[in-house]
Amino acid sequence: MFSIKKIGAINKTYRHLNRYQGILRVLFKYGFSDVLERLHIDQYLESGLQMINRKPREQIDKLSRPERLRMSLEELGPTFIKFGQVLSTRSDFIPPEYLFELAKLQDDVPPFSYEDVESIFLAEMGHKPEELFAEFKREPVAAASIGQVHEGVLRDGDKVVVKVQRPEIEKIIAVDLEILAHIAALMEKYLEELQGHRPTSIVEEFARTISKEIDYSVEIGNIERFAKQFERSKTIYVPEVYRDLSCERILTMENIQGVKASDVDQLRKQGTDLPLVAERGTNLIMEQIFVHGFFHADPHPGNIFILPDNLICFLDFGMMGRLSRQNRDDFTDLVLYIVARNERKVMESVLKLTNHYEDINRDALSRDLSEMLDRYLYLPLKELDAGKILQDLLELVSRHQIFFKPNFYLMMKAITTVEGVGRILDPDLELLKLAQPFMKKVKSDRLRLNRIAEEAGLATSEYIDLLRDLPEELRSILSQLRQGRMKLEFEHRGLSDLRVALDQVSNRISFAIVLASLIIGSSLIILSGIPPKWNDIPIIGLIGFLLAGVMGFWLLLSILRHGRM
Repeated sequence: MFSIKKIGAINKTYRHLNRYQGILRVLFKYGFSDVLERLHIDQYLESGLQMINRKPREQIDKLSRPERLRMSLEELGPTFIKFGQVLSTRSDFIPPEYLFELAKLQDDVPPFSYEDVESIFLAEMGHKPEELFAEFKREPVAAASIGQVHEGVLRDGDKVVVKVQRPEIEKIIAVDLEILAHIAALMEKYLEELQGHRPTSIVEEFARTISKEIDYSVEIGNIERFAKQFERSKTIYVPEVYRDLSCERILTMENIQGVKASDVDQLRKQGTDLPLVAERGTNLIMEQIFVHGFFHADPHPGNIFILPDNLICFLDFGMMGRLSRQNRDDFTDLVLYIVARNERKVMESVLKLTNHYEDINRDALSRDLSEMLDRYLYLPLKELDAGKILQDLLELVSRHQIFFKPNFYLMMKAITTVEGVGRILDPDLELLKLAQPFMKKVKSDRLRLNRIAEEAGLATSEYIDLLRDLPEELRSILSQLRQGRMKLEFEHRGLSDLRVALDQVSNRISFAIVLASLIIGSSLIILSGIPPKWNDIPIIGLIGFLLAGVMGFWLLLSILRHGRM
């Protein structure tokens, strides 16, 4: 798991400074100098910024701003590509035109060498690939930012694909995450329109997500759990994973030969029942979300293959979503209340599912929810677009500075994506109609006697534990009070601007003292006539004056660049 350190002294760390300047160079190149100036990055990264060309290239300047953002993220590499893909699920945070572009992000990069593949195998498995497989193709069939894929054949004849992680990718991501966290903190501080969205918490959540994605042992566990969920299902096929040939940096799994869900023409040629596949795919996602609470968080067409007999196969289990039973109950209530147009209950459900950092104007929220529901009030169920309803809801709560918990964004993205894929296969697909049996099951499960008894037992156990621990906790508090060891801690906020200003003042005073000392010392050397000399002027004194001139010019330039004399 990546731990994001606060970069207070980022300009003192070469690896951060070098990468930070590279990131800024790309952002300046694509015309985002206005945002960077608002973030006051200059005062955190003094060194070398004046050498960066801040004007975008003429051909890039002709592109739209969302296009330039996408291109800049692609150029910045794996961490930023993955971050852009995560942001594409946050329609509350990102405007629609940017979401459209972020959805196009290409995770396609040049492959790394076979020598690197061999080195990783030797480090992780103790053997070269050809010693473990009957056949292992040296050329990858696909290369992405985190790793690349090779085809192989096991000694028993099974065909497999092998994902191999890029060398040094963890170090690259670790540095990028710390820089992203620093930029996010500056956004919270200087961009008033983003403060309620808490960009730092988005980066922290992204760090947790990408930590799991680059650890292939996590993906192995996801595949096995997913297979266990559907071991009795006749509508889904889960690829086999080979644990003895897998580890944190290598993943070996069955080579699936199927047709992508979006390739409608090829599916028709092989006799696929498209409406049936669309219904099955939707039911599978609903079952994952509402029954198991463990779902594929990225079910785009490239990750869904259709096999003979209308079987559905999901691929790429690196990004999975999880919902607790309480989360599922609350979300079910929300959807059912929306369908029933119950405004008061919709608002109560929204508040249960969200976090908020400021006081909420409940009257305004209720009014806006009512207006949203009015748009769908008289539409028949088959005309209700689940993706559009969720999108409107996300935009609405965002305006009120309240935000869904992270996994709900993944779930909403999964529902919206699978609805889009389903309607490619069957334009008449009614997602909400298919979802209703699963949601009704969630509602009815709450009333089962064994669940009521289970929850009552858990609550009773917790109260008993609390009563048992209470005397000891009280004794500990009283003991600390008696010994004078009780401490109150205060957190000072809003002092970072003052700290930065004091740092700048002290640095400039120190610089000016050194400069004055240099001038006085050089003057004394010249007056004393100490050799060696040039034209009867001591050379050491001349060098001192030249150095003082350069330092004085540097100090003046720094002051002018910050716009403060």
